[in-house]
Amino acid sequence: MDKQNFTDLLQTKFKMVRIEAGYTQDTMAQTIGLSKKTLVQIEKERVLPNWTTCVSLCALFRDSEVLQTTLGGDPLEVIQVISRGACAYPKNENLDELWWETKQKEAGYTLQFNKISNLYRVIDSANQPLFGSNKEREADTFFNRRVADQLINA
Repeated sequence: MDKQNFTDLLQTKFKMVRIEAGYTQDTMAQTIGLSKKTLVQIEKERVLPNWTTCVSLCALFRDSEVLQTTLGGDPLEVIQVISRGACAYPKNENLDELWWETKQKEAGYTLQFNKISNLYRVIDSANQPLFGSNKEREADTFFNRRVADQLINA
């Protein structure tokens, strides 16, 4: 898949992603950085979105089931491979320890707080991020549900 195929494919998914997220056209346009008129034209498949708009859609709606199903996995991984020809996953645990503070750890899940961005995330036992939020309560709720599910199924 090249950039042209990618933008052609995503043009057909803009409306579905917006509806899946529960956004109005106004909210979606503002979130992605488009005028409402341009978004409407993209959704009606009269205008092809540019590469940057498609990257914004994938980055901001990375957890979209529509995008993941359409692209066969993580939208950001697909973007990296298309744009750079490869996708590397460097792991530097020293930096993780520098940036992320562990708040809770239980049943294979860890709730962490980023000391720089003030974001919260939940990771699994393989250090794979499962959830992220700027609200501690949301991250805590997600963490507690995962732990409870794990304990029930154990």
